[in-house]
Amino acid sequence: MTNTADTNVEAVHKAAGAKPGSRRFDRRALLTGGAAGVGIGAVLGLGAALGVPALQGAGEDPAAASTDDGFGAESISCHGTHQAGIVTPPAAHVRYVAYTLLPETDKAALQRMFRIITGDVEGLTSGAAPLADSEPELAARPSALTITVGVGPALVDRVGAGRKPEWLAPLPSFERDKLSEIHGGGDLLVLLQADDPLAIAHAARMIDRDIRSFVKPHWTQQGFRQTRGAEKPGTTMRNLMGQVDGTVNPSPKEKDFSSVIWAESTGSDAWLAGGSALVVRRIRMELDTWEMVDRPGREQTIGRTLSDGAPLTGGSEHTAIDFDAKDSKGLPVIPSFAHTRRAHSTDPSERIFRRGANYDEGGESGLIFACYQQDPLRQFVPIQRRLDELDLLNEWVTHVGSAVFAILPGFKQGEQLGASLLAS
Repeated sequence: MTNTADTNVEAVHKAAGAKPGSRRFDRRALLTGGAAGVGIGAVLGLGAALGVPALQGAGEDPAAASTDDGFGAESISCHGTHQAGIVTPPAAHVRYVAYTLLPETDKAALQRMFRIITGDVEGLTSGAAPLADSEPELAARPSALTITVGVGPALVDRVGAGRKPEWLAPLPSFERDKLSEIHGGGDLLVLLQADDPLAIAHAARMIDRDIRSFVKPHWTQQGFRQTRGAEKPGTTMRNLMGQVDGTVNPSPKEKDFSSVIWAESTGSDAWLAGGSALVVRRIRMELDTWEMVDRPGREQTIGRTLSDGAPLTGGSEHTAIDFDAKDSKGLPVIPSFAHTRRAHSTDPSERIFRRGANYDEGGESGLIFACYQQDPLRQFVPIQRRLDELDLLNEWVTHVGSAVFAILPGFKQGEQLGASLLAS
């Protein structure tokens, strides 16, 4: 089904000499008369008059940032082999926005949608703002904004049958799950992260109104970590239970990190090479009853000290846990039900790259658990099954939301996000 406004947008770009992947007008410029009413030159002149900075050149390193103008002015390149926002330093604020495709959104419509998203991502993350941004001042200080895009199983099916990897589906059921569709599933994911919630709010609103002719909102989740500067760089985050959360996490500096996280697909799902598989789980915490447990009981439940995250077997946070250690009575120092023991695996293939955030909204608190891997069925599911079977922490946490997305490969300047998926 052809969208007249989208066709007009492409005509405007052609007249202006725009190249694929470059900043471009979107439908809003046409609907408000921004392009048709005042002409190309006037629109470009308006952007200059507002003082919108030029789109920064970007290299292959998605973590490269400009900090010449102090806190808030940092911009992280959206271009590279992989999308930004996955291995870049975690931001203070995060927003997950999931959408459902409209019935009429076919492959041709998806081509147009991803052209629009590409332009928005390039402009918003650079601090230049896309040309049709009616509030460019709000984009001028991106605060290390990253926008990461993923797709669900239904979107891949719209592109063409047989292109969906086996793992791109709802996770197998777990006995203790109490899942709700309010925070589950989705056809398109837009993940926004920044050190300033203003940058996230503006970017989310702009993308949302730009793609409303293709999708409808499904769910939104907002999270946070400690503000940059509150802790030394590299400090492991704490969750709202007070635990140091995410100690055992592969580092991008490790030689085998690529085999943990980045897809190396061949055959029908070769389009995902350079992308990743993302699992998002909303985990509600029962803080009122957790606080009733004494400190030794909480530490036994986790298998680590609350003060610094060190294992109960001694050392500091990153000291390897001695799971064979016994106490003076001959009992295991790390109980069989401890979270760290249940999560531990001697199988090197059962590793995931965690990227969690806290949430506190509507009278509910918890953790937005997110992890990246090549294959959730091989990497995440075995870990979660052990936790589901015997983890004392389950007395105080409940998984209430779950979604799986294929995170698209990165794209270079002049290219389009999602091009490999949409290629014939």
